Amino acid sequence: MKRVVIIVAAVFLAGMLAAALALIYHLPIDTRDPSPVQPLAFSHRLHAGDYRIPCRFCHRGVDSARPAGIPPLATCQACHLYIAADRPEIIKLLDYMKRQEPIAWVRVYALPEHVSFPHMMHLRAKLDCVLCHGDVAGMERITRGIKLQMGWCLGCHREHQASIDCWTCHI
Repeated sequence: MKRVVIIVAAVFLAGMLAAALALIYHLPIDTRDPSPVQPLAFSHRLHAGDYRIPCRFCHRGVDSARPAGIPPLATCQACHLYIAADRPEIIKLLDYMKRQEPIAWVRVYALPEHVSFPHMMHLRAKLDCVLCHGDVAGMERITRGIKLQMGWCLGCHREHQASIDCWTCHI
């Protein structure tokens, strides 16, 4: 009788563990608004699309830092002290610069602290930003186009023959 209870308990615990792992595999990592309203209406369609400004011009940390990062005001100022300085959103931008106040951009992509996503590794592998970020050059306002799920990431790693060892992404 005691042996049966132990076996039933072990089977139950194994089932619970399998269910938890399946849930983690399919749950979204980021459940926030996929297209949040920003403090300034920044058009990626205009900058990256119409004017063909490369992503790395503004997101300079993408080659060396884990998060690509939000450009500092000085990056915007380099052009907008002279270009379109009379437009309402640029006037707001210039006001931030005068006050030396950083813009409180709302993050669109975020991962939990235990997940490491170094953009530089993906760039070295010659993966196109569009795989994760979608057609940013066609977006007026950035919209998270993929569901950040562990299963999606693992599928991409398998497709591109990248390591699926846990320590590759989990720190």
